[in-house]
Order: sequence, then C-alpha cells, then structure tokens
Amino acid sequence: MEVYNTLGNGFLEAVYKEALEYEFKKRNIPYEKEKIFDINYKDVVLDKKYKADFVVYQKIILEVKAASSLTDANKSQTLNYLKITKYKLGILTNFGEESFRFKRLVL
Repeated sequence: MEVYNTLGNGFLEAVYKEALEYEFKKRNIPYEKEKIFDINYKDVVLDKKYKADFVVYQKIILEVKAASSLTDANKSQTLNYLKITKYKLGILTNFGEESFRFKRLVL
C-alpha cells in the first residue's frame, strides 16, 4: 500500500517493482527479485523457465502488474508459479487502476 499511496497509478510496472524493492529493504523483508524457476515435466526439466517478480519470505509469490485491470491470464500465471514451486500463497497486485488492487491466490 505504501508504494501505491506514494506513487499512485500510471507508472510502468518496472517503477513499482523498484519502489517495492526499496520498501522491502527499508523494512528488512526478505525477498528475491525475478526469481527463476525450473519447470519439471515427468522425468525432465523443460528449457522454458518461469520468472516470478518477487518471492517474499522464501514462500510467497508476489506478482506485480500495472494494467487497466487484472485478467484471468494474470491469475493463471500466478497459480502456475504456485504449482511449480509448491508454495501455498501468491499475491497478484495491480498498480494500474484508480485504486490499488490485489488478489490473494491460494493453492
């Protein structure tokens, strides 16, 4: 909320990610930015990788959007990240609307 309250809407996604990273550091919140995950299929690891915007507290996927609205594809993307990581919680955020929006997704 701090990032949205300070910046409002209308910036690019990269701006919000940088501001979030600042807040994580300031508050000593452990995170990994743009964490890459392998995708396993049967007995092989696929060449295609998933890259989550942030992993917070080593167990929460945080996806950042700056769009006019969240879509089913955005939700599916976050749910897919949860499936491959076996994490239980994903938070899909959108800084692009008139007010800050987020969706909590549980696997």
